[in-house]
Amino acid sequence: MTIGHHMSEWGGLPAVDFPGPGEKPDEPLPDAGSVAWRISADVYDGEEEWPAAFARFAATVDLSEVRALVVGGWTEAYDSSNEEIVAALVAAADRMPGLRALFVGDITYEECEISWIHQSDVTPLLTAFPRLEAFGVRGGEGLVFPPVAHSALRLLRIETGGLRKEVVRGVADSDLPALEDLDLWLGVSWYGADAHVADLEPFLTGGRLPALRRLALRNSEIQSEIATALAGAPVVARLTELDLSMGTLGDEGAAALLEGQPLTHLRRLDLHHHFISAPVAERLTQALAPYGVEVDLSDGNTGRGAREDRYTAVAE
Repeated sequence: MTIGHHMSEWGGLPAVDFPGPGEKPDEPLPDAGSVAWRISADVYDGEEEWPAAFARFAATVDLSEVRALVVGGWTEAYDSSNEEIVAALVAAADRMPGLRALFVGDITYEECEISWIHQSDVTPLLTAFPRLEAFGVRGGEGLVFPPVAHSALRLLRIETGGLRKEVVRGVADSDLPALEDLDLWLGVSWYGADAHVADLEPFLTGGRLPALRRLALRNSEIQSEIATALAGAPVVARLTELDLSMGTLGDEGAAALLEGQPLTHLRRLDLHHHFISAPVAERLTQALAPYGVEVDLSDGNTGRGAREDRYTAVAE
């Protein structure tokens, strides 16, 4: 799997591209608060830098009404960090009091592979927007996430092909009392992933995340080890959705889930893109489906049971 399409929505609003330089929209622009605005600069040979595109946006749209914003590509995202983008958004924070959803790096593989996207310290955005409810980032290269306190954030998503343990620990040590949905794409060691199950322990206990209802620890080359740890993790009892998809989950991890604590209270167990054999997959379905649990076992790779043959859905 590769990321071949831009996001269609963010923050519960449809995503709409703000016109590029010299572009004339076919229709009048939508109301400022009715869509998630995607602002982009061409990654290759762009006519303007991202801060200039944002300045045009600010001169065109009433920033005070904007509820959702998506940062698309920026010039040479494969070689240049987004520090200037972070700085531009922080500087405009007092003009965007209504912003509730922000995503940084809605970039397809044709623009820049996920593991080439250069990020930076993104936590100043959380500090600058204390009312933000949804925050997402794509790309792990250069990503910095020191511990941060944020009382309103309900969804945090970090999509990478390789997430470093310093970022994992920074999220784990953050004070996020309202967080309901945590979604981490852990990735593979070839692209920088070096977190172990022990680094995930704060998420497994859930002590710092009292509101958590959906936990996604996915796209990992240690997916079975994560599943085994979750089989007895205290946080599972209060989840409505557990997502272990997109990784290298095999029979050993699936068996641990079956033999561990009950999962019958879940609304959804997402295991898509897996390496579970057909008999074990059937056992999962038979154990959970009668209780109304939606079990996603799509995109199975049953012929690749050996660990050396497994791969994550997203890496490069």
